[in-house]
Amino acid sequence: MNELFDIKDNVTVITGGTGILGRAIAKYLAANGAIVIILGRKEDVGRRIAEDITAAGGKCEFLKTDVMDKAVVEKNRDEILKRYGRIDTLLNAAGGNMKGATITPEQTFFDLNTDEFEKVLSLNLTGTVIPTQIFLKPMAEKGKGVIINFSSMAAFRPMTRVCGYAAAKAGISNFTAYMATECAKKFGEGIRVNAIAPGFFITEQNRELLTNPDGSYTERGQDIIRQTPFGRMGEPEELCGTIHYLMSDAAKFVTGTVAVVDGGFNTFAM
Repeated sequence: MNELFDIKDNVTVITGGTGILGRAIAKYLAANGAIVIILGRKEDVGRRIAEDITAAGGKCEFLKTDVMDKAVVEKNRDEILKRYGRIDTLLNAAGGNMKGATITPEQTFFDLNTDEFEKVLSLNLTGTVIPTQIFLKPMAEKGKGVIINFSSMAAFRPMTRVCGYAAAKAGISNFTAYMATECAKKFGEGIRVNAIAPGFFITEQNRELLTNPDGSYTERGQDIIRQTPFGRMGEPEELCGTIHYLMSDAAKFVTGTVAVVDGGFNTFAM
């Protein structure tokens, strides 16, 4: 392998690693030599993923976490440092949505549940800020590390329905740019902060919104396909190459960017 893309023994932490996208990324990175630590709330699922990756010859373990609880995340960090001595990469993939933070076609803005709106903002945005703050510290101390946040197509366009989620993801894109400058100026060029913006992938979160029970696309799913030049949804594994690049020395001069992986959705115009 070209040394520019070498991620062997890269100690990689993935928050939200038990989801469809997170587990695909974990599997890929472990297969390419990274030491992967999955953080998530679903302990049974997380342990099964780690066991499957280990059985296939990769290095992976699971730690239960709550990205909204600083004490828990600090305990996760300390446990990882005790075992491996460093943290090379943080992937902030934790997030989600809530029904009350959405506005259906039959509703108006006045139906928005502001309590759930606030919870969605916190889970996605603050749930990225807290792990960044905690896992950045050992990176800053050694002057080297990579942080990759998860933005969204909803950060670029004010999409219908997903009011709270879109606001949070737009915040993550802005936070990514802010942290890129903050880290480079105060901790040196060895700290890089970027984000990835996936297009549309079928996950547990959006399956019922985008597909019918028979597997066909809903009206919203069809709208997405119509506006995606590739004419299909993405496969989880198609995020892995971009993440691999951003983690590696091949992206040594890349910071503050949001890498779009969307089959052309964000370029579409009528």
